[in-house]
Amino acid sequence: MPSLFSRIADLIVAKPGTLSKTILVLMVISLIVMTMVTMETGNSTYMNKNSPEGILSDHYTETFQKETVILLVESGDSTSPVLLQYLDSIEEPIKRLGHVTSITSIADIIKSLNNGVLPTSSGEMNEVLAKVPENIRKGYVPSGMLNMASISLDSGLSDAQKTTTLANLQSFIDSTNPPPGISIKLTGSSAFQQQMKTEMGKSMGTLILAALVLMVLVMGLLFGYVNHRFLPVVIVTAGLIFTFGFIGLAGVKISMAVISAFPVMIGLGIDYAIQFHSRLEEEARDNPLSEAIRTTITKTGPAVMYAMLATCMGFFAMFISPVPMMQGFGMVSIIGVVTCYLTSLIGIPLIAILINYQAKGHGVSKQAVIVDSVLSKTAVWIGKRPVPVLMVILFVAFIGIQLDPRIPVNTNENSFVPPDMPAKTTLDKVTRTIGSTDSAPIVIHGSNVLSFDSVQWMKEFTDLEVKTRSKITRGTSIADYVITYNNGVVPETQSELDAALAKIPESVRNSYVNGNNEAVIQFYTVKLTTTTKSDLKDDIEGDLKLYPPPPGIKADVTGSFAVFTNLVTDIVESKDLITYTGFLLVVLFLAAVYRNINAITPIVPIAAVVGWNAVAMYVLGIDYNVMTACLGSMTIGVAAEYTILVMERYIEEKEKTPNVIEALGNSVSKIGSAIMVSGFATFFGFSALILSTFPIISNFGLTTIIAVLFSLIGAIAGMPAILAFVDKIIHGVEELEEEVEEVLHLTHSHK
Repeated sequence: MPSLFSRIADLIVAKPGTLSKTILVLMVISLIVMTMVTMETGNSTYMNKNSPEGILSDHYTETFQKETVILLVESGDSTSPVLLQYLDSIEEPIKRLGHVTSITSIADIIKSLNNGVLPTSSGEMNEVLAKVPENIRKGYVPSGMLNMASISLDSGLSDAQKTTTLANLQSFIDSTNPPPGISIKLTGSSAFQQQMKTEMGKSMGTLILAALVLMVLVMGLLFGYVNHRFLPVVIVTAGLIFTFGFIGLAGVKISMAVISAFPVMIGLGIDYAIQFHSRLEEEARDNPLSEAIRTTITKTGPAVMYAMLATCMGFFAMFISPVPMMQGFGMVSIIGVVTCYLTSLIGIPLIAILINYQAKGHGVSKQAVIVDSVLSKTAVWIGKRPVPVLMVILFVAFIGIQLDPRIPVNTNENSFVPPDMPAKTTLDKVTRTIGSTDSAPIVIHGSNVLSFDSVQWMKEFTDLEVKTRSKITRGTSIADYVITYNNGVVPETQSELDAALAKIPESVRNSYVNGNNEAVIQFYTVKLTTTTKSDLKDDIEGDLKLYPPPPGIKADVTGSFAVFTNLVTDIVESKDLITYTGFLLVVLFLAAVYRNINAITPIVPIAAVVGWNAVAMYVLGIDYNVMTACLGSMTIGVAAEYTILVMERYIEEKEKTPNVIEALGNSVSKIGSAIMVSGFATFFGFSALILSTFPIISNFGLTTIIAVLFSLIGAIAGMPAILAFVDKIIHGVEELEEEVEEVLHLTHSHK
């Protein structure tokens, strides 16, 4: 390993020009490739598409839900003849727009029940409406002031095609002349997801810019004891560009969670750059630049690499999560920190050679001297009292472990997005009127789902659930339309059923039936919390076992309803496993690298920080979600960074003096300022997340900056305590061995 870093140092010193040209070419390539980065939203970010549940959910979406846009019409009378005439007049032009498959509204149902024409008077309109079952009517006319039409788009559209299609729909609606007092808006899943992607792009740019600005402020205020104090910001910006290039080349898609990885990466990347820059400044004060560069690379290079790899262990643990979004966060974080480490390892010394770096000299920063002195005295004080300090540290962590199961889990996607996003505010308006806009679909599949027995069971099961489950407001299936088109009565024979099915408009029929082999029941509910939604799913599945469909027919709960209720289980079951796996990976890594008793020392403060996080989340009322669920493993990675750096410098100083207290004081005094500056830089880098308009990201930002603050405390207070405690144990064992040897020697001499 040392020879590798020596060769890197020799290459930088010998060929800085060639190396800098190569890096510039790679940067240009990265800038070009980063344009290939795309955004990703929807159920695929929460559920593994290759799992049985994921396959069923995708099939349901493709077959029944499709890409749907809701035309929300607000007026004084949602069923006035004038309004329905207007809706009818815009249906054909909308169908002719590109990528539009169909449009369905209450006007279609009324026309089909009134010999193909719309009534012209309110009396006639009410007479026809009375023939439409309430559960069907509510789907189109939820209240006296709201009317909704459903527009289906082609499946498999690209982001650009969806954006264009939605823009064309909006332009067409704007070009029409709706009757006075009528307001029309586009909402629904497609509009929601598309606006969400736009907001994600804006949020990512804002977060990255905010993180870099905060880095500049921190460097300006705290890093004044080195020359060229803003050099780490330049380095981390270059690392960010290389990371984007790699992500674009690898085809990684950006989700809400992955957006959060960039400020995290910037925070950790600035940390690496500060460590290299600080050591270079220290060495360049008393040595020629070439020698200072070699010492920096060969001494700090391995130390920071071990810390970086330990951090990656925490992120790597996220791959065992069943949630793709969390896996993406871990992968992009690993790519980012490795890239930023390599950029710092090569970039800081390379720029130093190119600009002929000159150190500021000894004692130029009173601020650094004061910080080093205070931290050194603190480490010495703690080193003399390791047991009581460790008891306090571990007691608070124990409280956190007890509180952790009491922290709620939230998987409501509507609460993740910006509260003022137009599609969200429109959906919220509908929710206040009709309850949840997301249905709880049951997909029915078998040899003949349109048999008399099957359709009869759909009607009976729907009525049963609406009657017995207070959370369900209504349910709709093809059976309800069969009754509507059979003069309001249930068919008594298969031939009557077939005749009624033939009268149902194709656009309506396709929303509930796929050939003869698949059908769907759509249940609609009041607005539910994540927990009650999960309970309702269990109740429906229990009822399906008690009242199963006819032989040869199967029924499964699916769609977003199942995705987000399953997500609760996925988070609860995987959260602790991810944390424990992160611990295990870090322990194994440290044991493999150091192969001595010191390898276990960082584990104690790391474990304590995870417990402290739970206390903070409980006190602040922060829920677990797809982001904060990975906080444990991420904290392990971040805390490992600082604790390993303290341990590495302690080992280096211990070689110079056998006195553990002196070694602690010297190690912290030499690395204290760098750790504090890099810690606060990481702190402010992560704090950029709080500026996100996405509540899920801003809450994650709050928890991560708390984790960084705790990690600093763990490194500065926890590491001296555990190092001193371990040294006492080692000396105690050695003294015991000496006493045993002396007794054995005396016994042997007596004989």
